[in-house]
Amino acid sequence: MQITFIGGGNMAAAIIAGLCQQPGYTIGVLDRNQDKLDKLATQYGTLSLTALPAQFTPQDVVVLAIKPQQLKALCLELAPRLGGALVVSIAAGIRSEALARWLDSDRVVRSMPNTPSMVGKGVTGLFAAPAVSLADREAAQTILASVGAVVWMDQERGLDDITCVSGSGPAYVFYFIEAMMQAARQVGFDDDAARSLVLDTFDGAVALARQSPLPIDQLRSNVTSKGGATERAIARFDQGDVKAAIVAGAMDCRARSIEMGQQLSQD
Repeated sequence: MQITFIGGGNMAAAIIAGLCQQPGYTIGVLDRNQDKLDKLATQYGTLSLTALPAQFTPQDVVVLAIKPQQLKALCLELAPRLGGALVVSIAAGIRSEALARWLDSDRVVRSMPNTPSMVGKGVTGLFAAPAVSLADREAAQTILASVGAVVWMDQERGLDDITCVSGSGPAYVFYFIEAMMQAARQVGFDDDAARSLVLDTFDGAVALARQSPLPIDQLRSNVTSKGGATERAIARFDQGDVKAAIVAGAMDCRARSIEMGQQLSQD
């Protein structure tokens, strides 16, 4: 399969790294930054492109991996060269209807990967209009599954839903990690020890949650002995309405995702 990435940033590099662990792909990358092209070529054997190919074929896959604000101009330039190729967009917000209109093609799959894709632990939401064939869906899924779990959305608005959970979710987790590290430093641990303690605690808690058949609230309750130290901490979180603030923040994230999509998808 010939795959051309337009944009060679971190997310593109993560997907390329995942794909290169499997046989059967020829990968080209178009980017203005020669250093990025050289690095990808050295690490993964990608072909470096300095301009759009004159013509793609129906067997090709084009991955749009540039900033959303640049996407319309690129799509209009790409349209006469597309040649019926499948297009997979990892650009946030831009609706598939707008992409199809700019590209003059219905062979478009939208995706919403997250940053843990860079270590093969990503979660990616995917959406394709009904006109997209099963073979094209499978091709898009294979590409994104190279960096983690894949979840198909029945409706395009599902990508806004997954944005507020897994798309932006790593930032929420890092925010909580920052707070716990601050607490660790406050009681006397140095920066390295604070980081190690907190990250190991998260690793262990997630591993236990995955392996245990118990609901998450029960796992939390099991650590929270009545009248104990953990109960005191949870009581302070509840007093500050921490859980409600996290949920409200996620809903704000979703609303902004919808808003940005509407703005960026206009003609």
